[in-house]
Parts: sequence; structure tokens; C-alpha cells
Amino acid sequence: MLQDDLKTQMRAYMEYLRSDVVLEATLGTDERSAEVRGLLEDMASLSNKVTFSDAGTASRRPSFLIRRAGSVEAVTFAGLPMGHEFTSLVLALLQVSGHPPKIDADLVEQIKALDGDFHFETYFSQSCQNCPDVVQALNAMSVLNPKIHHVAIDGADFQEEVERLGIRSVPQVYLNGQPFASGRMEVADILAKLDASSVERAAAKLNDVAPFDVLVLGAGPAGASAAIYAARKGLRTGLVADRFGGQVMDTAGIENFISVKETEGPQLSAALEAHVRQYDVQIIASQKAAKLVPAAQIGGLHEIALESGASLHSKTVILATGARWRQLGVPGEEEYRTKGVAYCPHCDGPFYKGRPVVVTGGGNSGVEAAIDLANIVSHVTLLQRGAHLKADKVLQDKLLSLPNVTVLMSALTTKIEGDGKEVTGLTYSDADGGLHHIKTDGVFVQIGLLPNTDWLKGTLDLSPYGEIVINDHCATSVPGIYAAGDATTVPYKQIVIAMGEGAKASLSAFDYLIRLPVQA
Repeated sequence: MLQDDLKTQMRAYMEYLRSDVVLEATLGTDERSAEVRGLLEDMASLSNKVTFSDAGTASRRPSFLIRRAGSVEAVTFAGLPMGHEFTSLVLALLQVSGHPPKIDADLVEQIKALDGDFHFETYFSQSCQNCPDVVQALNAMSVLNPKIHHVAIDGADFQEEVERLGIRSVPQVYLNGQPFASGRMEVADILAKLDASSVERAAAKLNDVAPFDVLVLGAGPAGASAAIYAARKGLRTGLVADRFGGQVMDTAGIENFISVKETEGPQLSAALEAHVRQYDVQIIASQKAAKLVPAAQIGGLHEIALESGASLHSKTVILATGARWRQLGVPGEEEYRTKGVAYCPHCDGPFYKGRPVVVTGGGNSGVEAAIDLANIVSHVTLLQRGAHLKADKVLQDKLLSLPNVTVLMSALTTKIEGDGKEVTGLTYSDADGGLHHIKTDGVFVQIGLLPNTDWLKGTLDLSPYGEIVINDHCATSVPGIYAAGDATTVPYKQIVIAMGEGAKASLSAFDYLIRLPVQA
């Protein structure tokens, strides 16, 4: 099952096992069960601390649990955890054996203190970049607290279950049989939903944090770059990080990051985080800014109020809050979100295998989505609002070569329709205003991004599009406050440009600080 290169990697990981581990499988006679058996047997063959058993009695086939020898507590996978979830499998193996999860000590104590019975189920797809964060967080929590149980389920292997629950988007998390959350989450986010007082405790601690020289908001390419450059200057640096990578986490193939022929969003995001952590940067994780209060005078402290209720202060601030998926804003979009309306083709595409779908948007993201989906679904209809596709020519050529793709120009989505449970169709208008109907099971929205700047309105200058207005030094309209990346007016929203702008903003902040009058 495992290729030779993966076997080599696994052997290296097996060296970190601290206790004997049992892989206990519940298998059927189907092809998928055979694949799971092959995977587990290969893993067991790589270390004398790993034992394989097919004596499992779980209700889902194929499934397997990872438990420490002599213990009943376990991490469970239903289906085949390959693709993006292979890392989740490796981490679960190590953590069950006794290797400590990389979780802050405060969060570990919160997890251990949770009281009650928590039976989590997470539905994932192997192509989903956001799913591993959720799976790994819940796996780690189940290892730390025996009252927490978690099963990670590959939706592709349990189609009947997925259909019964109406799952069209991943990750989807259930707690004790009831919907708990959807979308990407980390440990702190899960704890906040389970333990409301944890937010208050975290806020209280942040209120005691000393003022920074540079406070960076956002941990995408621009924010990570800004934090590194500030730390390298010896400045006291803070980084408010909702998640490392930002929108990069939702990007599959990256082929235009100069010097790197090809990578993927999660890999680049992990590299960004690792690089930042090499420096003396105080990372304030799982927090979002709610309000900016500029300093009353030049050289004073700016205040950032967080959604948690805490406040941070800094001599300079770098806004690198990035952007989010733009919505269509048509009837039916909100009603059928996660029920046929999707924004991540890589995450949710597998749930539309053999079904017709629509992609809205003719830029790079829309055309790439259509190309990827064409390999999974029965037919893709791409709607482009304008008269021409805007994607790179190499992508257009690929798209137009596919036999199961239809491209409609001057097509403006006016309504998404459904039967109350899921999407059934879409209505669009043509150049003459005529209305047309398409039967479809899913609508993938890929019409660009909106800057995450709503919370800044009235505080500093924004463009008509909501972008932060900056000059060629990344300075905003407020002295001591800088901005970089997709949230700004800088043209061409690209990863390489965001990184450069982050560095520029940080160097500009440093220049500002060294020119401030010396306090008597």
C-alpha cells in the first residue's frame, strides 16, 4: 500500500514511538477494506512497537483504531486516511504512543479539565486542506482526555451516511450525534465552543501583555513576512494569528511561487509558521481584531481590541488581515451554504462525484476549480459574468480541452434554487437580460476576494472596494499604522507580492520608530 518513499518517512517517524501501539481494524471484503489492511500491515512491518489486528468490532467497515497496548482509549479512523489526512494518521500514531501534542500548556490544562462525555465525529475528504487541522485537533484532545472520543470519517467511503446527513461540505463535525461545527478549527476554537469561560480567561491574560514595538495582524504571507522582518530588527514583535497561511491554506497547487516549482497551500502555510517561530515573535493564536483605536498623538500607543474582549497595545501596527471569498449575494446562497453552495472545490468536490455542478467565475480561481472538478463530477458549467475569461491562457486552453465542460459568457447568476434540503438548480441572465435555468447539484462560487477590513471603517482611509489605502511605503492615513497584502490597494494580489509588501511594511515601521523623539 505504502510507496517506498512513504515507507522511508514512516520508518523515521516510528523512531519517536514511546510505547507499543495496536492498530485494530474492522474490515469487510470490499476493495477499500483491502487497501486499509495493506496500509496497516505496512505500518506494522516498519516497527516492532506496532502490532496489527483485524479483530475489530466497530460498526463502520472499513475502520481502525489506534490504541496504546494495554489501554482502551483510542483514536479512530473510518475509511482510508491518505491524501491530506496522512499527516493526521502519523501524528495520531505518535501521540497515542505517548509523544506529547504540540499544544500550549494552558490549552492542555483546559482540555484535561473538561468534564462530560464528548463523542465527536468528523467527516473529511482526502483532498480537503482544512480538514487535517480539525481532525488533528480532536485526535489530540481525545489523547489528552479519556472522556473525549473522536472518529475521523472519510465521506467518500461512507456515501450512504453522507447522503442521510445531507453533508455537502467538509470538514463537518458532529458532537454526540448532533451538528457541532463546520469549517476549519483549531484546538482553541473547539475549546471556546465547549467551554465559554475559556474565552474570558484567555482575554484576561492578554490584557496583561506588555506593549509591542510592532504588532502584526494576520499570519498569511504578508503578515508572516512582516513579523520576521520586525523580529530581525530586534523589535518587540507580536503576531495576532487567526490561522497561519490565511487564504493560502485554501489553495491547492501553487506553481508561480518563484524558486519553488510546485507546492501546495498547506505546505507553504506550514513553512511560513515554522519560519516565524524561529524568531522571537509572540504569537497570539486563534484571535481576531474587532476595533482599532489609533494613538492620540504621534509616538503614542495604538490599541487593538480583540473579539475575545482583550486589548493589545503597540507603538506601530501592521494590518495584514488578507481577504475572504466574495459571495454572489443572490437569493438562495445563504440558505444552501454547505448544502450545495460551496467555496472550496478541493475540499467539497468529492461529494459531487458523478453529479453536475456549476462554477461561477472566469478568473484563475474559477477556471482552476472547473478543471479540478471536471475530473470528479459528471459535467461542469462555468459561468463568466463578462464577455471574456480572465484566467491565464494556459488555464483557459486546458479548460476548453475538457469534454465535460461548458463555458457560458455574459452569464450573471441571479438565483440559487433548491428543494429545502439541497441545491437543485441555478438561474442566470444573459447579455440581453433573458433568464435561463440550469439543473445542478452544486454551485462553486469563485468570483474573487473581499478584503477583511469591515472593522476598520471610519478609522482610516479605505478605497471604494474596502481596501486599505497605502502609499509606496505601505503607510496608511494614520501615522504609525501600516498595511500589506490582499487587504490593501496594492495591485495584483499574489503570494510573492504579499510577502514583499509585508517586508516593506515592517521596514517602514522600523524607520518610523527610530525617528521618534527620545522620551525624556
